[in-house]
Amino acid sequence: MLNGYQFRLNPTKEQAQTLLRWIGCQRGIYNAKVSEDRYFRTFRNRALALTGVPIPTDQAYSHYITDQTAYFREVPSVILRNGAALFGQAYQRYFKGLGGRPAKKNHRSRQSVWLTSELFRFEPVAHRETGEIVEYKLFAGTKKFPVGELACKAHRLFNLPASIHISIRAGKWHVAFSAEDSTVPVFKEETIITELQRMNDDELHVVTIGADRGVAKPLMTSNGQAYDLSDIQKERIQQKRKRKVRWQRRAAKRQKGSKNQRKAYRKTARYQQYEANVRNDFAHQTSHQLVAHTDAKLIVLEDLKIKNMTKRPKPKQDANGTWLRNGVAAKAGLTRAILGSAWGQVADYTQYKALRAGKLLIKVAPQYSSQTCAKCGHVDAGNRPSQAEFLCLRCGHEDNADHNAARVIKQRGIIKIREYAPKGKKRQNCTSPN
Repeated sequence: MLNGYQFRLNPTKEQAQTLLRWIGCQRGIYNAKVSEDRYFRTFRNRALALTGVPIPTDQAYSHYITDQTAYFREVPSVILRNGAALFGQAYQRYFKGLGGRPAKKNHRSRQSVWLTSELFRFEPVAHRETGEIVEYKLFAGTKKFPVGELACKAHRLFNLPASIHISIRAGKWHVAFSAEDSTVPVFKEETIITELQRMNDDELHVVTIGADRGVAKPLMTSNGQAYDLSDIQKERIQQKRKRKVRWQRRAAKRQKGSKNQRKAYRKTARYQQYEANVRNDFAHQTSHQLVAHTDAKLIVLEDLKIKNMTKRPKPKQDANGTWLRNGVAAKAGLTRAILGSAWGQVADYTQYKALRAGKLLIKVAPQYSSQTCAKCGHVDAGNRPSQAEFLCLRCGHEDNADHNAARVIKQRGIIKIREYAPKGKKRQNCTSPN
């Protein structure tokens, strides 16, 4: 099974400049291919004689190297070839329905460069006494364009990859790749479903965990376990947000394009990156704990349309054309809370970790789960007297609102697994996450 790895890099200033040049040139070839594609499509759509003529989606790039683009000669040709190959892969994803047409990238998008085996190598370092491999050293570059050894902090052993991605975020460098890992077990979704469907309702009740996702509490399970950020993490996130806004204002007042402005924006990105790192760590730890339950074989979540829930409200006008209030400020606060709860990350991480552990994650309809009584099934908006309380108007069942909703989701999951069938999913190529 393919396993993903990401490690920190600490290049020198000279190495960082070389890597930045590689990133820029690879992005330049990619953008040139996008521009060429738009050029051909524009003429085809406007010229009747070209109707039905296929648009070239080849990976040729040598015609972009001219006197005006002499900087392309300052990097290995493999960098340029890989930029054209990334364009081709993006078009293949478009043809398969996995995304839109390739679009141009700028310095604000993800800054990374794709290196294939011609441009890097891992050299093993053996233990002096046992002779076992304890780490690998990463070298990049060619004889004509050397980079040298890149200081890499690999916190675990890995198998050698065919290609790597080197990226920079908020001034910090990382290397990411995927490699085959024979130690990771492979379970098929169909086998797990068959095993679960053979169980009776009582057995399914024991091996099923329902989880309710909310804003006040990011996750509450049917067994009463709540998952949330710690108080110190919440406090630090608020501090980082204030500092980010402060440095954004400072950057706006500084001379446009100056080094001081770039430094200010770099600090802004670091403050923002802290929150992203905390959310990512929370999602990994939460998903691990959900899958680590020894009795759990089935994990059930609500099928929330997060993208629709976080859309910006449309502007409103009256009959006279006057703009009306549409609650955009209040919606912005709710959107931030939803995205800050890491709902999507927790679901994605739990899904692949569950399959590796021989377990299954499914999603059920979320409608009225917070208003449904887990004991008698009565549905009424009055069952929720407050955000945290649940009191059934029919049977008098009293519980924490999130815990009651998690139990309802668990019950829906048990019903759904009886008729559940795995859906064919389109998968993207993991060798080019750029």
